[in-house]
Amino acid sequence: MKKISERLTIPELIIYVAKFMFERELTDIAGGNISAVDGDTVYMTPTLAGNQWHWDIGADDVVVGSLSNIDEMKKNPRFSREGLSHLAIYKAYPFVGAVIHAHPKYILPFTANNTPIPPVLNSSKSFGTLQYHAEAPAYSQEQADLIVGMLKDNQEQMKTKAAAVLMPRHGIILGSPDLITALDCLQRMNTNAFSVMAQKWIS
Repeated sequence: MKKISERLTIPELIIYVAKFMFERELTDIAGGNISAVDGDTVYMTPTLAGNQWHWDIGADDVVVGSLSNIDEMKKNPRFSREGLSHLAIYKAYPFVGAVIHAHPKYILPFTANNTPIPPVLNSSKSFGTLQYHAEAPAYSQEQADLIVGMLKDNQEQMKTKAAAVLMPRHGIILGSPDLITALDCLQRMNTNAFSVMAQKWIS
């Protein structure tokens, strides 16, 4: 039996991941974005995919561009607001095959207070304590550069699993070798965040 990633095209896989995330509260209507690369080609969810379409998008809605001509991609009126961070990660770390920015239900309470998230589950130990990038204007190149800098010490991890950066009062962004791995790691991080909170209730 073929894996999901083998049965779907990249745009179809992005749609699958988007619906999975939204249905399981790994992101919300307010935002998030998903991208993947294949060689020089970048595939990315359109801007306001949550707000305007509630993540009910089709393959034709996925924005397609070239890493060797990112200025042209940025001119697309449907270019995602967080797209600069995605492109910066791909440029800095060519081995990254997918980037997810999300607003997970149990991670957001931590970002509201800029509180780091320590690993408390065996499934999350490899991620270490999730930390924040410094303050920067939302959707800016400055923010993108800070995210790239935060990921520098986790390059080996991004080759096999995922590394993530928390965004102050906003959400999380992670780089991974492929979309399915990124999705798996995102859910583990969100479950770990819930477990950190739940420890206070049962202690």
